[in-house]
Amino acid sequence: MKTRGMLALLGLIWGAAAQAGVVRYQVDGQPFEGYYLAAADKQAPLVVVVHDWDGLTEYEVKRAEMLVGLGYSVFAVDLFGAGVRPTEVEERKRLTGALYQDRAKMRKLLQEGLAEAGRQGGRLDNAVAIGYCFGGAAVLELARSGASLKGIVSVHGGLTTPQGQDYQQAKGRLLIQHGSADEAVSLTDLATLIGELEAAGVNHEATSYSGAPHAFSVLGGANYRADADAKSWLRFTEFLGEVTKG
Repeated sequence: MKTRGMLALLGLIWGAAAQAGVVRYQVDGQPFEGYYLAAADKQAPLVVVVHDWDGLTEYEVKRAEMLVGLGYSVFAVDLFGAGVRPTEVEERKRLTGALYQDRAKMRKLLQEGLAEAGRQGGRLDNAVAIGYCFGGAAVLELARSGASLKGIVSVHGGLTTPQGQDYQQAKGRLLIQHGSADEAVSLTDLATLIGELEAAGVNHEATSYSGAPHAFSVLGGANYRADADAKSWLRFTEFLGEVTKG
């Protein structure tokens, strides 16, 4: 979750420069707006970023810029629709709740986002997906769908597996980054997920950061913890180097 102050500050970035990276696409006739930045090397690995319950905003743009600076191409998907960027808690709950209740739609939006990343020039054969909070839960849905990705990373995301689903079709490696002080997602949820991944034979790694609450990596947010964010970002970038080619 992003604070109003952070949104106002980063809004200058979005308004002045980010529009150059905005990608408009459609899913079932409905408009969506993603964000794409290409690395100088057209053969660079691709990172797909999935937003939290605020929608695709300046936070994801900032992370995309950080990743391009490391030599990756980046596509931030839009799961809510063009112009839908909720600022009120009830609206955020409504939008995310609708997708939690319709997992088939969530998967389709994610898959169409991947397809659009490919149309923009991103290398889907050498890609990793990362999601934050709601997006962290969404990328685990992507993993269970059997998406052909080199890696999937959930950062302070929802970790529970919907009834009737499992990780038998998951491909690539999974990296789970969790805050030990997260009051929204429990350590029991983390332990349960680890057990599921182990039972399914999924190559995985899970880290819990001491004292870190939910949304610990959200720059400028009320729950931001610089130490946990620095550690999780470092491990994430190391992970990218391990699972991607080139």
